[in-house]
Amino acid sequence: MKKLGIIIAFICITFQIYGQGKHGYPMDNPLVKELSEIAVIDQKIMMPMRDGVRLATDIYRPKTDKPVPIIFSRTPYNFNSWRDGELNTRTLKTALEAVKRGYAYVIQNERGRYYSEGEWDILGVPLTDGYDAFSWMKDQVWSNGKIGTLGCSSTAEWQMAVAALDHPSHAAMVPQGFGAGVGTVGDFYEQGNWYKGGVEQLLFFSWLYGVEHDRFKPRIPSGASQEDLIRISRYYDLAPENPSVDMSKALDHLPIKDILKNIGGKSEIFDQMVNRKPNDPKWFQGGLYHDTMDFGVPSFWFASWYDVSVGPNISLFNHIRQHAKDPQIRDNQYLVIAPTLHCSYTRATENTIVGERSMGDARLNYEEQIYKWFDLWLKEIPNDFKSKTPRVQYFTMGSNTWKASEQWPPKESKLTTYYFNSNVAANSRFGDGILTPKKPSTLKSSDSFIYDPMSPVSSYGGNVCCTGNAVKGGAYDQQDMETRNDILVYTTEAFKDGIELTGFVHTTLFVSSDAKDTDFTVKLVDVAPDGTAYNLDETIQRVRYREGYDKEVFMEEGQVYELKMSPLATSNYFKPGHRIRVEISSSNFPRFARNLNTGGNNYDESEAVIARNSLHHSKLYASKIELPLIK
Repeated sequence: MKKLGIIIAFICITFQIYGQGKHGYPMDNPLVKELSEIAVIDQKIMMPMRDGVRLATDIYRPKTDKPVPIIFSRTPYNFNSWRDGELNTRTLKTALEAVKRGYAYVIQNERGRYYSEGEWDILGVPLTDGYDAFSWMKDQVWSNGKIGTLGCSSTAEWQMAVAALDHPSHAAMVPQGFGAGVGTVGDFYEQGNWYKGGVEQLLFFSWLYGVEHDRFKPRIPSGASQEDLIRISRYYDLAPENPSVDMSKALDHLPIKDILKNIGGKSEIFDQMVNRKPNDPKWFQGGLYHDTMDFGVPSFWFASWYDVSVGPNISLFNHIRQHAKDPQIRDNQYLVIAPTLHCSYTRATENTIVGERSMGDARLNYEEQIYKWFDLWLKEIPNDFKSKTPRVQYFTMGSNTWKASEQWPPKESKLTTYYFNSNVAANSRFGDGILTPKKPSTLKSSDSFIYDPMSPVSSYGGNVCCTGNAVKGGAYDQQDMETRNDILVYTTEAFKDGIELTGFVHTTLFVSSDAKDTDFTVKLVDVAPDGTAYNLDETIQRVRYREGYDKEVFMEEGQVYELKMSPLATSNYFKPGHRIRVEISSSNFPRFARNLNTGGNNYDESEAVIARNSLHHSKLYASKIELPLIK
């Protein structure tokens, strides 16, 4: 019986092996079968970098003797064939579409991720890895020497800094949801979304819990053959399965530097980042793109209104159009702005719901446009992309329509100043706060509220990513939130004819506090006649950084300070009877870390100070918001 069992086991194993292609995929899967018929599949190529580290790479290329262009994705995420017994179909679908269209599709893990050798750091540093990958691919006999990069989120964010190296084979880019790759650009100083206005965005606290691999993770012995790696990857995807965590509670922990430690997370990279201030030199030594760098690649950018970094995304597009040294590069930048959440472009339907708000039919022919872009640059096939594709395609919420412009903001958009004011008090939506085109004439006027860091204003909807169950992204009715007395509410009169707001929104606040340091928040809202109040965009500013991120200047009680908030960005049609509303407070948690008001480091503190904060709106201190309106 024992011998019979061994024979049966051998037969089963043999059947399992020979039921798969040499790439390790099951040949009875329709997707695999179709791809295998038209593509040469070469998995677990260990691509060498200049320092000897090898990066795990899968290649799917057409069965042809002619050289082909390459679409390249480099990622920290798992693209191995199997997970929980099911195929990773996203990679296969992308590869199949690329091969059908005459491209090789190459996907690679950043160093230190899964089967790639070396130690991982955010954004796939060193930058030379991207450059070396381009050099290796262009030298393959099946390559025509033209490479385009494609990806969303972390698969896009490494592309900008590498594009600054201007590799001759890096012919085109399609980065999507790419904000965490932007360090400093224009009015934005976010250091890859770690900060906004000098305040930590807690999305990375949650994201790193889910993705950071343990330094004691299993490692493949050096020198493993390609055949061994293919076989091993069929059974071991090396993906950690971290215990499920309630992030809505986990992010509440103080001090924030111990958040990952408190939930048993792996924190080697986190510990290096959490104590960096906004101007730390290390932000300028890694994989972030800064606007002091040149840029050398034609790009088709994708952003979305409810992504965490829509402002920096658009600002980067504008910066390259205006400042790239090569006029051909300046002239070959295109942008799409969808009304969706992070990396959710293709999820739009004929009735797209984002949060609670219907955007109507928000679909767009993304795939057709992307491949026309790649055909133009990688195959050098003259086509109608540039004649038929608007420079900027953006979705206007409220009217729920796709629109086109040659620039951002559209030339029809004119900044119109509205001033904050109140007669009695603007606390909550039951107050009398107004937004008015008339500048205040009173010598002294302000609204005040109590900010208690232990009872912060909750994040409800918004422009978010990667926070688990802690924050729901998108548009949500803010009416209940606006009953809080620590939210100042200012609203215009109803628009008789309706009006479009499209562009950057600039806010200047005059503030004071009895604390050494505090934060101020701004939220832009569309208010319907029935009171429904949908959030559009939001920002925050730590007062100690009001004079720049290279120094900290604390507040003195009784003094009034000017705050220029980082710009908001949106496109929204306010229908007849609708009103524009702005909410001012001092917290938006847990999207942003709470300011404990002590004037200390904040990241290593657990005790808070309650602050009395004021917004001034007098003749001398006229707090205002500049709205880009199209009449």
